[in-house]
Amino acid sequence: MFSYYSKLSSEVYDLDKPIGTTFGDVEFYSERLADCNGDILEPGVGTGRILIPLLEKGLNVDGFDVSEEMLSICQHNCEERNLHPTLFIGKMESFSIDKKYEAIIVPTGTFLLLHQREDSLQALENFYRHLDNGGRLIIDIFLQPDVAVGNRSARSWETKNGDLITLETTIAEVDYIQQYTVSHHRYEKWRNGSLIQTELERFPLRWYGVEEFRMLLEKVGFQHIVISADYRYGEYPTLADQTITFEAKKQQRSVSE
Repeated sequence: MFSYYSKLSSEVYDLDKPIGTTFGDVEFYSERLADCNGDILEPGVGTGRILIPLLEKGLNVDGFDVSEEMLSICQHNCEERNLHPTLFIGKMESFSIDKKYEAIIVPTGTFLLLHQREDSLQALENFYRHLDNGGRLIIDIFLQPDVAVGNRSARSWETKNGDLITLETTIAEVDYIQQYTVSHHRYEKWRNGSLIQTELERFPLRWYGVEEFRMLLEKVGFQHIVISADYRYGEYPTLADQTITFEAKKQQRSVSE
């Protein structure tokens, strides 16, 4: 019954956050990765909003996503700019490739889509395995300070050919113990007053406390953790609505090891 980042929701994402959109994150990640000479990986690459600016700066970035529709849009956006990165279908908690990365980045809270704690931990361990010794993980999270079952919101977008896409979001579940919400998204596409396409999406989203997430990273083995708020490097968060970024390093082993 429910889809997940299928055709309409992927189209809306590209309409709502086209390439060139930034919330301060594009500049932040560009600056933090400027000294990377090796390969970078972006899990949950989406439509390429972060990937493409990094590629255009000459960085070597691969990307993957669980959604074929999102990846197809990303591929199209790259080809329009004559960019040809390695893109593939994969899950954060289970992807496995014979390659190590100098950095792995998960911007915009994408990591929180893993709403089961076990999957989150598996994903962090998987990132660790795919990093070079001394490699960095940079990852965004955010809190959900104002949620309640039944809360609703609505938005709409006009496509290039004049169709109207509407989205109604309803919070269907809030689990304060396991720390996640589940929203139901109803997408509808209208043309000349007639409904031509509809899509239902189940959208889970987890949250973590700041120090809780630091401890998770430490449990996996990450060190030298720096926490930033609203893309101001090293500035510890003070407000519940701030974007929180963690930068952490895989332990550098000596040659003898």
